[in-house]
Amino acid sequence: MLLLQLIISGVALGCIYALIALGFVLIYKATETVNFAQGELMMLGAFCGLILIQVAGLPFPLAIAIAVAGMAGFGALVERAVIRPILGQPQFTVVMLTIGAGYVSRGLMTMVPTLGTETHAFPVPYKGVVWNIGSAVLSAEQVVVIIVTGLLCAGLYLMFKYSKLGIAMQASSQNQLAAYYMGIPVRRLNGVVWGLSAAVATIAGLLLAPITFVHVNMGFIGLKAFPAAVVGGFGSLPGAIVGGLIIGVVESLAGFYLPEGIKDIAAYIVVLIMLMVKPNGLFGENMRKKV
Repeated sequence: MLLLQLIISGVALGCIYALIALGFVLIYKATETVNFAQGELMMLGAFCGLILIQVAGLPFPLAIAIAVAGMAGFGALVERAVIRPILGQPQFTVVMLTIGAGYVSRGLMTMVPTLGTETHAFPVPYKGVVWNIGSAVLSAEQVVVIIVTGLLCAGLYLMFKYSKLGIAMQASSQNQLAAYYMGIPVRRLNGVVWGLSAAVATIAGLLLAPITFVHVNMGFIGLKAFPAAVVGGFGSLPGAIVGGLIIGVVESLAGFYLPEGIKDIAAYIVVLIMLMVKPNGLFGENMRKKV
């Protein structure tokens, strides 16, 4: 039962990694750039939800909906105002810009009196609810993380598979020039992708907040989600999910069975092994260019 407990904890944590990795992959597929501020978008989303609940006094479901919608708009605005003007420049420029944007976000949040300098408990209606499965304990926070991640992944799959918007996104990610000549508004789609990525990061932050509290450094978890995207195969949406679950379970097991300190580097050890065995990641070889 101890092993089951560790695996459940790892899967719940892996779902968070998977959602952040999804954001990495969505933006990479659409614009072939990597957003290293994805973790900070998650942090801002968690703070947005906290403010709406504790300061504005909104009901929990309404606050969550507004936080996700608001951060989606913020993500689209960032793409329009910051990213779009430098598209076409060397990749190094975009990488440094997103890293800088992450530091600026943390700095600005820290400057908010009392809010940005302290650690906050995130109020959720299911706080403290647990179930016992034999000797294993399953908390409501973990169950909600797993269920919401599953529903979100199913929703994204259906959107990319059957909706015009999703099919247009797939076409744009395969070949932006060909998609443009076919009448697909590529630039507008890039803004939609950044908004969708920010919304997914916000959901990850709101799911993580009841487990690890809300603080300005919670965005550093994005550094562990990046290995998840690499393990799954950068550019593969299913790979981001599988990679996140692998990293989460390995980290959970390493934290209990291996010496102290290994847990913090377990994700990068997995990445090194994957790059040596399969450089393109688990799902990297299955990618094909088509429009």
